[in-house]
Amino acid sequence: MPASFNIKANLVDLKNKAIYPAEVVVSHGKISRISRIPESEIREHGFMMPGFVDAHIHIESAMLIPSEFARMAVVHGTVATISDPHEIANVMGMEGIEYMINNGNKVPFKFYFGAPSCVPATNFETAGAEITADDIRTLLKRDEIKYLAEMMNWPGVLFEDPDVMEKIKIAHELKKPVDGHAPGLKGDKATKYIQAGITTDHECTSEDEARHKLENGMKIQIREGSAAHNFDALVGLARHHADQMMFCSDDKHPHELQHGHINQLVKRAIEQDVDLFDALDMASSNVISHYNLEVGKLTVGDPADFIMVEDLKDFNVLRTYIDGKLVAENGKSLIETVPEKCINKFNITYLEESAFKLKPKSDKINVVVAFDGELITEKLTTDCLTIDNNVVSDVKNDILKYTVVNRYVESHPAIGFIKNLGLKKGAIACSVAHDSHNIVAVGVDDASICKAVNLLVDAKGGLAIYTDEEVAVLPLPVAGLMTNEDAYKVAEQYQKLLDKTKVLGSTMHDPFMTLSFMALLVIPSIKLSDKGLFDGEKFQFIDVFA
Repeated sequence: MPASFNIKANLVDLKNKAIYPAEVVVSHGKISRISRIPESEIREHGFMMPGFVDAHIHIESAMLIPSEFARMAVVHGTVATISDPHEIANVMGMEGIEYMINNGNKVPFKFYFGAPSCVPATNFETAGAEITADDIRTLLKRDEIKYLAEMMNWPGVLFEDPDVMEKIKIAHELKKPVDGHAPGLKGDKATKYIQAGITTDHECTSEDEARHKLENGMKIQIREGSAAHNFDALVGLARHHADQMMFCSDDKHPHELQHGHINQLVKRAIEQDVDLFDALDMASSNVISHYNLEVGKLTVGDPADFIMVEDLKDFNVLRTYIDGKLVAENGKSLIETVPEKCINKFNITYLEESAFKLKPKSDKINVVVAFDGELITEKLTTDCLTIDNNVVSDVKNDILKYTVVNRYVESHPAIGFIKNLGLKKGAIACSVAHDSHNIVAVGVDDASICKAVNLLVDAKGGLAIYTDEEVAVLPLPVAGLMTNEDAYKVAEQYQKLLDKTKVLGSTMHDPFMTLSFMALLVIPSIKLSDKGLFDGEKFQFIDVFA
């Protein structure tokens, strides 16, 4: 890219809420001049506008290291992300955060990382590391660490836990915003949570919940990712509260990132009668202002971070520029793959099938009811199926045994039961298991579960499918969460794994994604950690037997 160039095109001017023919001059990576021109002088097809920013995402959930995530994201006009490295921090601690920052710095993309506030997420699970208040201070003093990442421990906020409040205090002292995470919190509890100085929430699932938080000064991030789909429930609020709202994906799997990102949400918002300029603000300038980012808004003096889109209906991205450098053109990424090492923590050996047996203590069990595309679960109490003094999967009634296996130290697996995964044969397993990222697996029989788990022990992390007829593994050698392989090849491999789950009988859109959240204790109603079945509403363990 030359040091200076100019583009003559229709400009979408967010500051002045206008669209007009303009010449935009870029000098040394910044916008040096913008001037109106006659329409007859336009030389570029399409519309020029600021690049998109994902307001909350865990890069690790794409199973791609940051440099590979960037290669895919720029194709869809994304120039920056607000990235919580919470996942790798739970595995590798401060070393993992440094890994993400260093790798992200190797490509022309603007990753803005936060200081993970809840590592481990709770005391009811085993993680691989801890991020202390002193660590938070060290991180937030760095210019590139823009915020205190999602404060998931909302009970700690409400009951003023000293460690929780110290982390929030540090962020306020250093003038860094605090991200929230308060699913379902309403009324006085939500008000107290917000009054602690927490500025955003991406967990709202209903308009009433989001409206209450908006009215109390919180900014709402409309989440539409691979796991949770809250766009339809919340987008109506953007017609009146767009200045307090942003778009985010939270989690985005590679096969879906390949086809679109924030550009898809802009398109859908406009289809839902959200004003064009409001939708674009939610996708860019609102995020930039809130987090104080060094990302351009397409005004004079800004970094030249902008995109050309084909039209203002579909938002197909023709070109993406970051700091004046062309990084994507006509659906092709111009960011090259960079070689990167792997770091990991995986300390267990093969398990025996007997480890997954469960002796009955009653004829009733508490079952986790999962829902496609949702993180929230329900509790079902029902009859259990017992064979040879072992409670087993009841495939006929779609109540399957599932397990969480501690991958950091040798210990006995936790056993539970789950409904709606739909497997009719075999087992699936993954080491992407929010938030501590132990191994989580589900299957139709103990033998299949054991073999699926051992596939991941052998690979030191990844995704696995086991049946008597077929074995398939997608290795994730970076912390058991990501791979350093080519993003597009990973997307293809992941799609093949999903196709195989349909052969096993699952009707879920993405059973791996659903399974990965079945150990996430901070999302109600009940989940399973490596220490046992957990009630996320009462914040205490419960017995698998009713």
